[in-house]
Amino acid sequence: MAKPRVFLSRELPPDVMRVLRERCDLTANLEDRVLSKAELIAATTGMDGLLCLLTDTIDAEVLDIQPRLKVVSNYAVGFNNVDVAAATARGIPICNTPGVLTETTADFAWTLMMAIARRVVEADRYTREGRFTQWEPMLLLGTDVYGKTLGLVGAGRIGQAMARRARGFSMRVLYSDIYDPPADIVDELQMEKVSLEDLLRQSDYVSLHAPFTEETRHLIGAPQLAMMKPGAYLINSARGPLVDEAALVEALKNKRIAGAGLDVYEHEPKLAPGLIDLNNAVLAPHTASASLETRTKMGMLAVDNLMAVLEGKRAPHTVNPEVYG
Repeated sequence: MAKPRVFLSRELPPDVMRVLRERCDLTANLEDRVLSKAELIAATTGMDGLLCLLTDTIDAEVLDIQPRLKVVSNYAVGFNNVDVAAATARGIPICNTPGVLTETTADFAWTLMMAIARRVVEADRYTREGRFTQWEPMLLLGTDVYGKTLGLVGAGRIGQAMARRARGFSMRVLYSDIYDPPADIVDELQMEKVSLEDLLRQSDYVSLHAPFTEETRHLIGAPQLAMMKPGAYLINSARGPLVDEAALVEALKNKRIAGAGLDVYEHEPKLAPGLIDLNNAVLAPHTASASLETRTKMGMLAVDNLMAVLEGKRAPHTVNPEVYG
């Protein structure tokens, strides 16, 4: 039996590539760049399946030109790059990779928090520039994390993983979410539910773990930043558009808040004007899930999703399950 024809929009870790080649008639973009829409359409034509990334826009135009396409497997937890309604109307399952990157993303959010609090990036630059000549009592003074208050905007899997880490630092943990975690989890992690406004006013560190929807766009804007303590820090490892980045730049410039640790951006990969010049911001290039172990697990789950549909089964993770009837 002929293997299903699959297009992969970007090279993935070696073990994932090996499995794909074993199970599919694979065509892959091996260039280190995002394909244009025209290139993506051309490459996907005649394919049974598409394994794509958040950087690929899969809209009605792309789907209309691909009548043979049976599944879109997104190598990500998020799926705002896909027009899910258009796919559903065409009976195409859209799959994602939840769960596997929870701990790695929480690790990185914690890394951003520690890095901005203790001015690690500034200290690294200072040392490399040969400016470190002696120990000084006032040199690069940062802020403690231990014993402070952590506010989690979103208390899903990653938010809960952050709360577990916070317990080791004897932190008070607040959370704001429209959904509540199970009561036993809340009790175990000693999390306190408060309104977003109270969370912003009380927290020393505000870490964002909410999904991006039109309702959460600019969840943190100028009014919310004004509610935060002058000594507080904002951490975003979730989705860039949760934050009004221009307002954040102004808040950082004017020392309205102490700092920010960012892994995602409102108009990624572009940064808001002035952000790159700020010493009180730690900026990472969307690498929260960038461990070999996690990126490989993500790839394997994306392959499992893809192949399940191509073999006439239900995928383990489908964001529009109504397509199965």
